[in-house]
Order: sequence, then C-alpha cells, then structure tokens
Amino acid sequence: MTDRDRQIRRRIRVRGTVQGVGFRPWVYRLATERGLAGWVLNDAEGVLIEVQGPAARVDGFAAALAGDGDTAAPPLARIVSCEADDTAPQADAATFEIRPSLDAAAAATDVSPDMVLCDACRRELLDPADRRHRYPFINCTHCGPRYSIILDVPYDRPRTTMRRFAMCPDCRREYDNPADRRFHAQPNACPVCGPRLTLCDARGHAMPCDDAAAFVRGQLLAGRLAVIKGLTGYHLACDATSEAAVAELRRRKRRDEKPLALMVADAAEAARLVHLDEPSRRLLESPERPIVLIPRRADAPVAPSVAPRSLYLGLMLPYAPIHVLLFHGGLPPLVMTSANLSEEPMCRENAETVARMDGIADWYLLHDRDIQTICDDSVATVQGGRPLVVRRARGYAPRPIRLPGPPRAETILAVGPELKNCVCLTRRGMAYVSQHIGDLNSPLAAAYFEETLERLARLLAVRPDVVACDLHPAYHATRYARRLAGVRLTAVQHHHAHIASVAAEHGLTEPLLGLAMDGTGYGGDGTVWGGEFLDVRPDGTFDRLGHLAYTALPGGDAAVRQVTRIAWAQLLAVFGDEAETVAARLLPTTTAEQRVVWRQMIEQGLNAPRACGLGRWFDVAAALAGVADHSSYEGQAAIELEAAADDDSGERFAYQVIDRADGSPFEVSMAPVVRGIVEARDAGQTAGRVAARFHNTVTAMLLDGAMRMRALTGRRLVALSGGCFLNRRLTERLTAALEREGFTVLRHSEVSPGDGGVALGQAEVARQRLAAGTL
Repeated sequence: MTDRDRQIRRRIRVRGTVQGVGFRPWVYRLATERGLAGWVLNDAEGVLIEVQGPAARVDGFAAALAGDGDTAAPPLARIVSCEADDTAPQADAATFEIRPSLDAAAAATDVSPDMVLCDACRRELLDPADRRHRYPFINCTHCGPRYSIILDVPYDRPRTTMRRFAMCPDCRREYDNPADRRFHAQPNACPVCGPRLTLCDARGHAMPCDDAAAFVRGQLLAGRLAVIKGLTGYHLACDATSEAAVAELRRRKRRDEKPLALMVADAAEAARLVHLDEPSRRLLESPERPIVLIPRRADAPVAPSVAPRSLYLGLMLPYAPIHVLLFHGGLPPLVMTSANLSEEPMCRENAETVARMDGIADWYLLHDRDIQTICDDSVATVQGGRPLVVRRARGYAPRPIRLPGPPRAETILAVGPELKNCVCLTRRGMAYVSQHIGDLNSPLAAAYFEETLERLARLLAVRPDVVACDLHPAYHATRYARRLAGVRLTAVQHHHAHIASVAAEHGLTEPLLGLAMDGTGYGGDGTVWGGEFLDVRPDGTFDRLGHLAYTALPGGDAAVRQVTRIAWAQLLAVFGDEAETVAARLLPTTTAEQRVVWRQMIEQGLNAPRACGLGRWFDVAAALAGVADHSSYEGQAAIELEAAADDDSGERFAYQVIDRADGSPFEVSMAPVVRGIVEARDAGQTAGRVAARFHNTVTAMLLDGAMRMRALTGRRLVALSGGCFLNRRLTERLTAALEREGFTVLRHSEVSPGDGGVALGQAEVARQRLAAGTL
C-alpha cells in the first residue's frame, strides 16, 4: 500500500461565516463525491469536520475546502481559518453524515448578514407551477434572513424567530435532504406552514384580502402611503414620481429636506434616473443590496422634493421577496424610507409600528415572522472607482474585519461616538462592527444602543475585558462604558479613532499620517477639534501636528443648524466693524438685530464655543456663496455646496499657514478664504464658481498640510478619514494630488469615513495599547 492509499482520519475546524449559509451540505457533497467517511456538524465555534479515507483523497478534500480547485464554497460563506489535525482512523467508518449541532459555550461562530433573494428563489417565486409561487417568505441556504432572526447560537431553527413555524412534510423533506438547496435552511417555509402577510388599515385593523401585495401596489399608485414590513425592518413607501405623495410623506414624517431613498425595479430603471457607471451598477446589484448614492440625471423622472439640491440619488433594488412581488406587477420608483419619525430609532414589532406610525401611514403590509434584530438599509457609494460603505447595516453587519497584528486573547468592546453610533466587539483577532444604531440623543436610541451591544456579545459568546470609549465625558456611550464593572477602560480621542479605523481596515502596523476632517470631535485639550493633521503611531499614541483655525459658533448647536451664524462670526473676525455692511449684502436671511445678539455672544464668550472642524468651514462657504443658510439635517450645507460646484479651471482662494516657533501645531488660517469669497461675490462670480474655487482651496490646503507633516516626520503614508471625505469631489481630487506628490493614500471601504467607523478605530487603538503594554 502506498502512502497515497493509506487510510487516515483528519479533524478540521473551520471558523468564519459558515453557519446558515449552506456550508455543511457543501462539505457533505465534497466528502461523498470523493468516497470519504466521517461527519460534519455546527457548534458554537463554527463547523467541525472529521473525514476518513485514502490519504490522497483526504488531502484533495482539504484542498477543496481551502479554496483550491473548481468547487466554490457557498456564496454567503466566508472562511476565516481552517485548522487540521490527523487522528486515529475508525474501523467502522463507512459513510459521511451531517450530525445535529452541538451546544457549546466556549466561543461563538460568525453570524451571516441578511442577504438578498437569490436567482433560484426568484425564479420559483415567479413560476406559476412552483409550490412557492408568489410566496413572500421564500428562501434557501443562499439567501434570506439570518442576523435579523437569530436568537442565539449555534444557528438552528429552534434558536431563531422561525421556531414557532413547524415545517410541513414537503418542507421537512427538503430540509433533511443533503442534495437539496434548502438542506438545513433554518427559515425554510412555504404557504402551507410558514409566515403569512396581513393587510391592515390606517388604524392597524386586519383587512381580508386575497392578494395583499397587489392591493398595496394599487394604493401606492393612487398616492397613498404604506408601511411595508420587509426582511430586517419596516419601510414607509410612496410613489416617488408623485410630488403630492412625496410632500405628504415629508409632512407626516416631519422630514423637511433630507434626501429620501428610492427603490427601483432593476438596473435598467436605475439608469433612467442616474448616471450609472459600471462600479455603481455592480454595487447596486451586489449581494448586500445597499442604497447606492449615484450622480443624478438632470431630467430624472422623480418628484423634485425627493432629494432637493442634492447631486445624488440614493437607489436600491428589490432585495426581499415582498419587494419583488410589488414591482413585478409594475410600479414606478418608490420612496422607501424607514418607518419612524425623523431622528427616532426604527420600529421592531408590528404593534409598536402601528402605534408610532398612527396618523402617518394609510395602509400596513405586515407579516408574522418576528424581527429579532432591526437593521436599517446600508448606504454605499463609489469614490475613485472603488466602493465605499457610508452606513454599515443590512447585508454587511455583523460581518467581521480582521484586525492588524497577532490575535489577542482579550475581548475589546468599543462603544463608539454619540452620533451615527455603531459599536464594535473583538474576538480572536477579528472586529465585529454592529449595524448602524444612530444618534444617542433619546431614551429610545439609548435603549437600542445597549440592547445591540448586549445582543452582539451574546451571539459572539464573549465578555469584554477592555472597554474603549470617547474622551467626551458627557456622551451616553462614554457614561455607559464607565459604568461597566471589572473591565479596563481606555479613552480614545475622536480623530485618533478615525485614523486608526483606516489602519485597521488596511491591516496596517506601521506609523502613518492622518488627515481627520469632520465637523466636531472632543479634543485632548478640552476644545472642539475637527480639522486635524495627525501623526499616528501603532502603539496607540499620536501627535497633533497641525489644525485648522478656530471659529466661534454663536449659539452652539444652533449655529450648526443656522449656518449664517458661523458665516457672520467669520465676517466679524475678518472685517471687524465693516462686517455689518458685508453681511447685509451676502447674508440677506439674517437681520441686523440677530447680528447684534450674535456679536455680543461672541465678544462676551456666552454660548459661543470655538471649533476648528472643516465641516464648519464648508458651512461658512455655503452661506457666503449664497448656496445655503441652514442645515435641517447633518451636512446639508456642505452637500449642497458640492452639488452647486461648477466644472472649473483650477482657480482657488488664498489661505495662510501659521507656523509656531515653539513647536506647537501649525495652524491653517481661512481668513484669506473668507475675504476671497466676499470679493468674488462682489465681483459677480456665480455661486457655482465660488463653490468650485472653495473645493480647490481645501484640496490645496490639505495637500499643503500633508507635505508639512512629511517634512516633519519623513512619512509618506497618509490616511483620510472623517465625514468630510464623504464628499466625492474633495476626496478624489485630494487623493490624486497626494499621489502625484509621492504619498501612498489609504481610504475607507468596509466602514464609513464618518462617525460610523469610529468604534472600529477605538477598538484598534485599544488593541495597540494592549500590545504595547500601556493598558
């Protein structure tokens, strides 16, 4: 007998997203095709396999499992690690079987995100001869609900919200057949045994209806507003081509101007609304099915109030069976926004939704499959030909990101920032970033934050050893972190976390420069930062090498909403007593009486904090250019300034860099920019030209700052993070300029450059400090 024919038995431990994705049936087929014996099962660490047979066949099986050969793993599977050990062969081993899952408490496997309806299920859904024809809960191991329905791990039907739906004989046969696409598909169901739709009127009363989807489609075409319960949450929908319907939705939902997301039937329909390039099309059709921000066509056939004064439309394709059924009967683009009042967390249960949507929805299309974990729609875009996650939620969460360096035994909990909160937990060298939670400014939001954090820890079967939080002592997340007993606490400065999140995404373990540009972040000196030039080291420390000049915010948060206040503060700083005359010309929506009050606030230091965020400079430019006088949602003035910018010849305004003799951080003064904008407006330059010149100026100023940092440190690696880098015009132009000067530029992809990526950065800084022995 040769070594190739010698009988061996091998135990293989597979970790990653390998439960609920058709992984065990795939392993079963790999083994039986090779005539091998043994078994495969799920446990709380992932998948465990024992396989026995001739050495050559076992080696071939192991190679196929690792990705060598023509047999691809299931599309939703993500293998993080495979560990193999040979063990003693068993004399009675004759067949290969799939064994029941084991309960275990050592550690949890990765949980798959919720996924778009697959092509095979879509064909069955629309096939009149199929037993699941028009069944809105069709799924298989390649698609459907996962994270949103899991109660606990290991992932089996009794540990999901499907546990109360007993499978009929036909579904059970599919579930038990290893050759079937629905083998061990935990949400498997059909019209005989599974969840069902319910149509309810505006009061939430159930209404008899043979085809609820068709009825709601008709109501939407008639201009009504409907709540639709989908895969991971509830949408409030209306006809996006009807200005009356969209205006009524805005009135009822109290959402004045923030752009609304749209769902369209397919990519061909999307191309009628936006300039659909190939990277955006791939992102739109990706398994995650995010809302994709794409430059709009000037003649896009949607209501004007869908996305007023925005360069982009946010589009998504149908991803749940109910969406496919609605659009299959013929529908124009639909507004599909979350079913909640503006700034409130999403609804989770039917009764709660009806109560909170009272007086808002005309109809409800509900169902009785409970949603355990609510996930908002993810948002993504394309910058420089590459995808960028703007809001990480459905389809992405809780997919892990591998952290740099060797895996550590300690579990780190990062509680994230106050706005656009996500939390993050680490386990065995992987970071698990939660779904988007939102702003922690209400009791409902705070409760959702704590529930999400505790649930994610339970699914990962971990308890935190270290907690990372923001420096700001008043943040809800920081207060929560400080209440936890028996853990080590480390505070991470907001902009340091921004840059560390880029390093984490790229697996970087070397020093780098950071341009951290946003609106607000609590600084290490107790002031408000936001325009930061940082030198970031892999031991969890950083230096502030430079920053933008500070500007007063008369009224504090009110100045962020009414951006003419900040513009007035800058006019006052640059022009002194002449500012009144300038403001009368360029800030016509302000009054002399208001300006007197704001001046007193600034001069007396009464509720006029100073901040140096680049986002505030965009507010100033938008106000002085005549583009915007307020922001009813975060970043509105900056978004409208980007949209207003013309194609330009490269003109810019002057700026000034102030170097300090004592070695303290250099400061970029924008006073010459303010003077330049005023002169341009007085010379009759259009708002579009002023907006373009301002973008060019910011690009040049950030490049200048990066080159100064390189001269101080010798570093050529630079990371871009912060909400300002959601601006495509700025990011693409700055990246090109930096690369021309010999920099290697690192940008985000998996998490947002905005505050949604901060928790990942906090976790990475904590990991660095543990490795350095300073925590």
